[in-house]
Amino acid sequence: MTSTQTNTNRWQAFALLAVILSAIGIYGLIAYSVSQRTHEIGIRMALGARSEDVLRMVLREGLRLALIGGTAGLVLALPLPSVFAAISPDLHNREPWLYIVVAITILAVAVLATYLPARRAARIDPMHALRQE
Repeated sequence: MTSTQTNTNRWQAFALLAVILSAIGIYGLIAYSVSQRTHEIGIRMALGARSEDVLRMVLREGLRLALIGGTAGLVLALPLPSVFAAISPDLHNREPWLYIVVAITILAVAVLATYLPARRAARIDPMHALRQE
């Protein structure tokens, strides 16, 4: 294995670790938010909100956070190709499609990481949630 392949494998491993950590972070944040809002969600459901409405509400919250973070990350990532080129001249990271792929990947990870807590929120029993506090 050449040093170019080794460097590429290291960058890929770093990227995979970043995606996994972002999924864990988003999941944890949304799960914590859902657990803190159990009473509110129970009231919404007792007043007539359907499970789909609650699911949509939690997914919207997660996607909003992902879009804010993705936008900030994109702005901060724009000057990085010159920095990475100085570190590793073999790395081809100036392609514009790379930014699109990363944005789509982050959005997909955010949807998947948000879906589990959203599904749990949609299954909250209103009577149990109202008795909890």
